[in-house]
This record gives sequence, structure tokens and C-alpha cells, in this order.
Amino acid sequence: MSLIVQKFGGSSVADAERVMNVARIVTDTFAKGNDVVVVVSAQGDTTDDLIEKAQEINPNATRREKDMLLAAGEQISISLLAMAIEKLGYHAVSLLGWQAGFETTSSHTSARIKRVDASRIRRELDKKNIVVVAGFQGLSKYGDITTLGRGGSDTSAVAIAASMHADLCQIYTDVEGVYTADPRKVKNAQKLKEISYDEMLELATLGAQVLNNRSVEMAKKYNIELEVLSSMAKASGTIVKEKTKMEKMLISGVAKDTEVARVSVTGIPNLPGLAFKMFSKLSAKDINVDIILQSIGHDGKKDISFTVAKDRGQETVDCLKDYMENLGAAEVLYDDNVAKISIVGAGMESHAGVATKMFEALYDAQINIQMISTSEIKVSVLIDAVDADKAVSAIHAKFFD
Repeated sequence: MSLIVQKFGGSSVADAERVMNVARIVTDTFAKGNDVVVVVSAQGDTTDDLIEKAQEINPNATRREKDMLLAAGEQISISLLAMAIEKLGYHAVSLLGWQAGFETTSSHTSARIKRVDASRIRRELDKKNIVVVAGFQGLSKYGDITTLGRGGSDTSAVAIAASMHADLCQIYTDVEGVYTADPRKVKNAQKLKEISYDEMLELATLGAQVLNNRSVEMAKKYNIELEVLSSMAKASGTIVKEKTKMEKMLISGVAKDTEVARVSVTGIPNLPGLAFKMFSKLSAKDINVDIILQSIGHDGKKDISFTVAKDRGQETVDCLKDYMENLGAAEVLYDDNVAKISIVGAGMESHAGVATKMFEALYDAQINIQMISTSEIKVSVLIDAVDADKAVSAIHAKFFD
């Protein structure tokens, strides 16, 4: 007997027909003699709809009240799925995050999991129940409901798998696995049989929407083998694990992230310590900075440009404008009509000229590069957002066609 954790995203339970389809997948797994814990997201666009309702009532609502509202989406999903499982003749019990033992920090809308007390889940499994858990949510030490942020249900599933030493954690999505590019946008995208944690983590961080980066990070930490597969089609998926048996490909995929913004601080005196002071201010507000470019201007001045998440863009600009006098800077510029395009692959470590090949693809497509960032297994560039899809197709064709 194996313990299997299965996670289903919002599109997999978007309507009654899909909920019944998920129930059949779950009960088939249970009927093979496995213990099954199912983690479910809110149906379809429910979370977005709830956010829209909040905006209509109070655009400046507290994060605590937003969490109270957003947690309702998963409560609907788990109860409906439990009903569907019961309809198929099996026993099921649905649990909210706090009932399933999720203890989190008190950072509303972006809480982190501190621990999972899985004793309630174990008791329900011992009763031969299929346990259906609300993803994306938990409880703070103050007894308040919290949510984990976008992609939090993936993290919930991996956290359960880690705390219960599950044999397998399956992430069901609307695609059949991890591809070299978004198969809905790139015709010749190839499905990967397996991919390493490090490569998957980079792809997830850089905009690939198959897996949440926090979930991959946790899976790597606790060595939880993940399988990404489709809830819509019966096909083998992609295994995410520490080491892959296949010979390393030059690159594993091309990712696109349009939820970024570029911030430039110009006319900063060319003196030691000013970059530290500037980024310390942003760090104090938990604003993550990605690609950084510093250029020396004229008259002993320098410009510093960097990227942040688009939803923190205005907050970043406001913070820096308040601090401009201390920096002696001339102005703060902001542009959110940009996209970050990245290639990822462990094979880069042993192959020269990978970045050159990427730049050649962009040159052939007449796409201008604004900023560049590299590491051992990735190369990222910042370009105009309007060119994002064209860039992904051009780069993918250069490496895979």
C-alpha cells in the first residue's frame, strides 16, 4: 500500500463534469489499494472573481479580510469533490486548511507554512476515507485564516507529502506535463519525461506556470518525487526529481514572464554604499529585486536599473522617490511594458555558446535586448512585452527545431 498525494488545479474542477472526472481519477487510485490525500484549488476563476468583488466593495480592504474572502473558494471545491466521491460509492471527508493541520506565519495573502500537523489526516485515512484538503490556506498563531499566495495549493500538496512521507505527489494540471515551452503558444513544444529540481525551480521562478516555485523548492528540500500530468487526458506525465537518468539536454525549456516591471534610478553619485542603501530600503519592505544593471554615466554619476514583480512596481517607485534626496539621485523611471524571457538547462554548464545562440535568435527576430542576467543553468533577458511571444518562439526554434 502506498500513500499518494494528488493535487488538482482550478481548471480541473471548473464545473460539475470536471469535478466528477477528478473524482474518478481519485477513486481509481484508491481502488488500487492506496491511501489518497487530495488537495484542491478553487474552481476555475473563482479566486479572481472574489478579488474583483473585494475591489468593488473596498479597494483598500485589509489583508486579513481578503484572506477570509479568498479562503471561501477552496471550501466550495473540497465539499463538491467529496460529494462526487461519495456519489461513486466511496467514503470521503473534506478538511479546510486549519482542520488539516496547516500552521502558517501571520503574513496575510502571502503566508508561509511553518508546520503541518497531519494527525487529523492520518486518523481519517485509518478510517479508510479519501481525504480532500483545501489547498492555499492555513491558520496563524493568532487563530486567523491565512492564504499562501498564488500557486499555494501546489505548496500545500508538497507540504502534506513531506510531513506524511508520501510515496508520490502528483500535480494534475490542464497540460500533460512539463514542456520545453508553453504548448498552447509554441507549436513544436516537447514534453519532457523528467527534469531535475534545479531546472524546474528555475523555470517555475522565471514564469513557467506548470508548478509553483515554492512547491518545487520544498520538494527538493524533502526529496519528494513529483509527477506533473493532465487531469484531462490519460497520458504519462513528467517526473521532477533530484537526478535525471537521461543525458543532459542543452536546455530544458524557454520561459516567459510578463508580470515584471523595470525600475531605473538615474543620476546617483558614483560613491560607495549608495546601492546598498537603496536596496536595503526595498529589502525592508520585502520587495524582491531580480535583474540588476549598473551603468556609469557622466560627471561622476551612475544609473541603476532593476526588475521587480509588476504588482510591487508602484510601491517600489514610491519607496525610492521618498528616498531620492538621501541618494542624491536625479529621478526614478518606471516601465511595466516589459517581459523577461529565459532559457534554462543543466547542459549549459558544459556547453559554450548557449547565450550566443539565444542572442542570435533574438537578433534574427529583430528583437532588442534591454537587460541580461546569467547563472550556471539560466540566461534571462528583458525585452519589450509586445515581443514576448515572438521571442519565445524564435528561441525555441533555434534550440529545438
